[in-house]
Amino acid sequence: MIGTQNEHSLHASLKEYFGQLGGIVEGSVDGFVIDVVQENRLVEIQTKNFSSIKKKLSQLLQEHRVHLVHPIAAEKQLVTIDPKTGEILSIRKSPKKGKIYDVFSELIRIPHLITNPNLTIEVLLVVEQEIRCQDGKGSWRRRGISIIDRRLAKIVASHVLGSVSDYIGLLPKGLEKKFTNKELAKELGVPVTTARKINYTLKKAGIITEVGKTGNEIIHEIA
Repeated sequence: MIGTQNEHSLHASLKEYFGQLGGIVEGSVDGFVIDVVQENRLVEIQTKNFSSIKKKLSQLLQEHRVHLVHPIAAEKQLVTIDPKTGEILSIRKSPKKGKIYDVFSELIRIPHLITNPNLTIEVLLVVEQEIRCQDGKGSWRRRGISIIDRRLAKIVASHVLGSVSDYIGLLPKGLEKKFTNKELAKELGVPVTTARKINYTLKKAGIITEVGKTGNEIIHEIA
């Protein structure tokens, strides 16, 4: 089908999943190929790089409701295969565990769109299999092992973000009315770099605002 070349199995599986809920898979709307065209919305699945769909989203949202789906690996299984036989050589769990807040690594690319009433974003926490091949062509950090595919093993949870209150709801209840990046990071149990992305995105979206500084730390408050 159109668009299936060079796409990871993860994207294809999610496209099939939403297609089973009804609609046309790989439909055409306003000159764009849409993953799933449903009766009351357009479903777009984006596993990474929201920058690549910024222009597409901006145009579609003018006339259509768009449901943007983004998977995050709450658990990742690293599966290494033999390059010649395809035989599984090893399976191990990655120590990295994704959280819903990781979506802000992508949302920082479209902060001006997240409060658009025609846009909903569904964050899927999934168990993902990362298929690796000992072909000697990959990164030196992986000792030449290439990543050749990403596969969906299981959907663990779903979080839909479609309003300002949904985004405010991601902030911890114990957070003070005025807060810094470090304070948000501590309350959420995430790195400060993640907290910076959250605050940057929410600030650009008009959900929070800067109200001062303490030393080098910017103080934020819900707008």
